[in-house]
Amino acid sequence: MAGRKPLPSKLKVLKGTDQPCRMNPHEPSLTALVPDAPAFLGAIARDEWNRKAPMLARMGVLTEGDDAALAAYCQAYERFVEAEGKIRQSGLLIKTSSGNVIQNPLVGVANRAMELMHRFMTEFGLTPSSRTRIAAHPAKQQESEWAGFGGV
Repeated sequence: MAGRKPLPSKLKVLKGTDQPCRMNPHEPSLTALVPDAPAFLGAIARDEWNRKAPMLARMGVLTEGDDAALAAYCQAYERFVEAEGKIRQSGLLIKTSSGNVIQNPLVGVANRAMELMHRFMTEFGLTPSSRTRIAAHPAKQQESEWAGFGGV
């Protein structure tokens, strides 16, 4: 499907673009929560989950349906950290069996992991530029239908 991806209503409210004509009244509503980290995550990914999940839940952008996206971000983070650690040990350039000097293949792994991390960070509002498009608005107090008649 061409064009921009539709934003969830929750993000429209945070951005301040929540006009009735732009809202989907039939959008599924999911419960905001901090789910447990999936068992398949490694130690580094699990630590990142434990850092990010509570923060995303406080922001109101992590719901019960977002656990797979957060897990994918955490796995990309773990790949990035592991690849960078191995690059530090072996260097940016390596010598092949034929004696040619080439870029360490782990640089490509680290770069791809960074790209994936950035995509998920943008989706969750975790980059400076994606945060500038989100404005926190205090929750609107529901007024009584009689408020216009003397506050009854």
